[in-house]
Amino acid sequence: MNDAPGTHTGAAPVTVLGLGRMGSALAAALLAAGHPTTVWNRTPGKADALAAAGAVRADTVADAVTASGLVVVCVLDHAATSALLEPVAGSLAGRTLVNLTSGSPEQAREMAAWASGHGIGYLDGGIMTTPEGVGLRTSMILYSGSPEAFAAHRATLAALGDPIDLGPDAGLASLYDAGLLGLMWSVFGGWLHATALVGADGVAAGAFTPVALRWLTTVGGFLDRYAGQIDAGHYPGDDATIDVQLAAVEHLLHAGRERGVDGRLPELHRELMAKAVAAGHGGDSYARLVDAFRRP
Repeated sequence: MNDAPGTHTGAAPVTVLGLGRMGSALAAALLAAGHPTTVWNRTPGKADALAAAGAVRADTVADAVTASGLVVVCVLDHAATSALLEPVAGSLAGRTLVNLTSGSPEQAREMAAWASGHGIGYLDGGIMTTPEGVGLRTSMILYSGSPEAFAAHRATLAALGDPIDLGPDAGLASLYDAGLLGLMWSVFGGWLHATALVGADGVAAGAFTPVALRWLTTVGGFLDRYAGQIDAGHYPGDDATIDVQLAAVEHLLHAGRERGVDGRLPELHRELMAKAVAAGHGGDSYARLVDAFRRP
């Protein structure tokens, strides 16, 4: 059982810089897990609710940084992070910085190099949930960077969600984050297109979606199979070949045209499949289409 927020129970102290919706959720989760939590935000009033719950409000970034051995930053962007931390680099030396600000893999690696040059342990992170999901064990938070820092603070980071260690390359958390968001939007797009399609014949989204979710479980099994094929560079068409699926997508496009549904998404799939067939890969599995997304 967790102790009351803000009480000192031996849990590691943590500082949170940035109290937007996500930063506030991070600080609240740490408080709920019993971690003495110091907070700072450019607009001090955003700390009021957290201070009432037991957080210590720091007047300056320097005061916030020196309060804890673990400093979490979650602000607008990479430029804001750099502007915030550069003046307190000396105070951060010997501490661990966890950057949960969204950015690119290149920016994460740049920040890791900066941290290393100042004697700062560094982890970059990707929060794979909304603020409401912070603190839940079912929510993933991706980390990459210093293995020593991750090992030392894993228990504390677990208060924010399930901590996933992606290894020492600091850019991987941001890279995975970008890839997973792309996957999310593709799934949402496919589901919305399908919902519009069946909805044109009067099927409610609430009736269609349970069937769609069951189908996604089946599709997930193909991802595991196809991942091995991609890594091996070998695409046996022992389930459903590209040429068969190229024929099947025509049925989807026809149904959409008849119902006035925008067909640009399935048209993209048809284009990719047609190119693969024209290149002589019609007998391969769908995983072969990974080549369409790779650099020539």
